[in-house]
Amino acid sequence: MRKETTTRTLCRFEELSEEAQEKAVQRLYDLNVDYEWWDCTYDDAKQIGLVVEAFDIGRGSYVRGKWTESAEDVAKLIIKNHGKECETYKDAVNFLAESKNGEKIYKDHPDYDAECDYADSLDYETACEEFLRVICEDYRMVLQKEYEYLTSRKAIEETIEANEYEFTEDGKLA
Repeated sequence: MRKETTTRTLCRFEELSEEAQEKAVQRLYDLNVDYEWWDCTYDDAKQIGLVVEAFDIGRGSYVRGKWTESAEDVAKLIIKNHGKECETYKDAVNFLAESKNGEKIYKDHPDYDAECDYADSLDYETACEEFLRVICEDYRMVLQKEYEYLTSRKAIEETIEANEYEFTEDGKLA
C-alpha cells in the first residue's frame, strides 16, 4: 500500500489572476439561480392579490396569473405597497382612473339602467382582464431583471465574496 499526499494552493477570488477569475465566474454562472430564486417576487405578488401560476423568461417570455382579490382592490393594494416609480403603481393608477371614467360614461349613457352597475358590465370585465395582462407583464419584467442581475458577473462575485469561497489557482472551486 502506498499513501500520497498532495498540497494545493487555495486562493480567495480577488487573489486569482484575471483569467482564473473569469473561469471561476463562468463555472458558477448559475450560483444565484440554482434554487427557487423567484420566491420573493411571488410573495410580493401575493401581497397585492395576484397569484403567479407560471412564468417563462426565455423565448416564450410570459407570466400567467390570477387575481385573489378584485381588480380594484389589487390596484389599491399596489398603490399602498409599491413605490410611485414602479410600473405596477403607474398601471394601477391608470386602471383606477379608467374605471372611474368608464363608470361616468356608463352612467351618462342614454340607455343607463340604475339597476345595473358598471362593475357588472362587459366593458368593466374587459378592463379587468387587460389590467391583469398588464400587471402580469410588469411581473415578467421584474422576474427578467432579477434573473439578469442574479446571473451577472457582479452578483456572482458578490456571492463568492460573501461566502468566502476559495479556489484553486486555475479558478476551480475548492
